[in-house]
Amino acid sequence: MSAVGPPERGHRAAVIGWPVAHSLSPVLHRAAYRGLGLEDWTYGTMPVEPSQLEGILTEVSSPAEREAVWAGLSVTMPHKRALLPMLDVVDPLAAVVGVVNTVVAQRSGTGPALLTGFNTDVAGIVGALRETAVPPARPGQAPPSGRSAVVLGSGATACSALAALSELGVTDLTVAARRHAGPGRAATAAHRMGLEVATLTWRPGQASSDTAVAESLVRSDLVISTLPARAADTLAGPLATALEHSGGPAPGAVMLDVVYAPWPTPLASAWSGAGGATAPGWLMLLHQAVPQVTLMTGRTPPTAPMRRALHEALAAR
Repeated sequence: MSAVGPPERGHRAAVIGWPVAHSLSPVLHRAAYRGLGLEDWTYGTMPVEPSQLEGILTEVSSPAEREAVWAGLSVTMPHKRALLPMLDVVDPLAAVVGVVNTVVAQRSGTGPALLTGFNTDVAGIVGALRETAVPPARPGQAPPSGRSAVVLGSGATACSALAALSELGVTDLTVAARRHAGPGRAATAAHRMGLEVATLTWRPGQASSDTAVAESLVRSDLVISTLPARAADTLAGPLATALEHSGGPAPGAVMLDVVYAPWPTPLASAWSGAGGATAPGWLMLLHQAVPQVTLMTGRTPPTAPMRRALHEALAAR
């Protein structure tokens, strides 16, 4: 396990995952610290294998000494589920979704910290969909077209997507899960949330299956692909064909593809090429980082410098 060396004072935070070098969280958090004038805050990247997870949590919760005090962690795969039983407290939203992407070290005095888990991915998805809606939806308002939705994938981000869609008032929900993964985790999360979800088994690369899933996307008001880069590429051709035959996406329909590099994905290109509004993965990343910074620092960061730094980092890749 490799960690950023502790500075002499102030506060520290980091993103943990395995792998984690690709993460853009340092770009966002450092820009937020600059915008807030938090000169004594640092943010690093920590590759943490699953076997090392408990150890890093112990380090983060350790009593404050002379070096910088741990404020918290951003959490990426594969730890978003595994660390739940290792935390002292789990926020109700994170508990019902079954996914934690933020750990805050809550301290009183110089003793050990209380580690509390939160989920800001839900806020990230909601924010990205609202911003991309035409016209953009106001906070607390669902996108104009939002009666039905399809979620591609069944992992941790899919569980957060279901919670986000529920917050937006979507009631007609479908999870299209790849055959090898199955809908089990997302279906279990939906049950905890009291949601009724239809499931669709998808066999990527099988023409009839790709076509069936593509046609379900065309009929939906909101589409969220939670799959990693290139995992949905076999859907692009069938989706373009289905959109051409149907005359395009439904009025006001929005697709969020959580991939941010390479961008655009073939799936997003097929959707936007037919006139559909498309939210890139970096927009979700931005909207989840804002409450994450707030939870760790106690202050709401300005979003403009965070957005600008993110654009610059993506352009440099």
